[in-house]
Amino acid sequence: MPRILDVIECTDMGTKEMVHRIPERGQGDFRLGSQLIVREGQAAVFFRDGKALDTFGPGRHTISVANLPLLDRLVKGIFGGKTIFTAECYFVNTRDLIDQRWGTSEPIALRDEVLRMVRIRAHGTYNMTISDPQMFVAQMVGARGYYSTQDITDYLRSAIISRLTDLLGEQAKSILDLPALFNEISAMARVQLGDDFAALGLTLKRLYIMSISPTEETSKAMDEAASMGAIGDMNAYMKFKTARAVGDAAQAEGGAAAGTAQIGLGLGAGMAAAKVMAEGLTGQTQPAAGAGAAAASSDPVATLKTLKDMLDAGLVSQEEYDAKKAEILSRL
Repeated sequence: MPRILDVIECTDMGTKEMVHRIPERGQGDFRLGSQLIVREGQAAVFFRDGKALDTFGPGRHTISVANLPLLDRLVKGIFGGKTIFTAECYFVNTRDLIDQRWGTSEPIALRDEVLRMVRIRAHGTYNMTISDPQMFVAQMVGARGYYSTQDITDYLRSAIISRLTDLLGEQAKSILDLPALFNEISAMARVQLGDDFAALGLTLKRLYIMSISPTEETSKAMDEAASMGAIGDMNAYMKFKTARAVGDAAQAEGGAAAGTAQIGLGLGAGMAAAKVMAEGLTGQTQPAAGAGAAAASSDPVATLKTLKDMLDAGLVSQEEYDAKKAEILSRL
């Protein structure tokens, strides 16, 4: 004997439950004349054979062929005029579903006018509501079997990331511009995603970008760009890089070598670093140690210029610069 449901209701739908099905499995046996109770924040959709029969809003309803006209044919044709019919009833949560989270599972690659190519991660939140329960049940439950907000947000994430990737590529010339564009990009993304959500019976009410952050590799590139900008000159930047490499190599050799490197870029090892930098940046070959005086007298201007560049880049102190300058000039 089938279990006939004379009162159909869903007493409690949590914030994470978008759809509650009665019965939970298979088809239910309902009677014409049964009472359907729909609470505020709910809608009830009767479903049979992959098709929605009707949708009921909040209130108490008596099931009849008047409010389920499609049942007239189903009851009489299949059950020989008996008042019992089989179907499924889906209670749909129509409250605003707030603080739904989205985020990139993999970094997004974008062109960048400053860094050429960057890889970023992004995440944020959005608010939505089920505006068309009948369409939602047909599209998301009947076709895909999704019931919870987690099921839906996993499905919607790909649409959100796709739209945002397009907008990020169009609106920002560099990742450095993005923080000032969060509100504009969010508003445009919400407009573009409107049709995607509507096709599922959903309305996207708000979309927020909480963070767009570079990957570790992009962060390193940004640090390099910041160093270059602080120095203000490519030649000085290359000198800075060379001097840092010399210092790192010296420290790797041990305490004594590290001490020598720290004294440094002054009178002794400092001029050795200057020679390396001058060779790398100007293509000039520096003379051997025994010909130091001849080199100074043959091209003192170039030597002084290299020394001045090191001072401007902060690689030698004013006292070291003055002492070495005086030494070079004394040889003239």
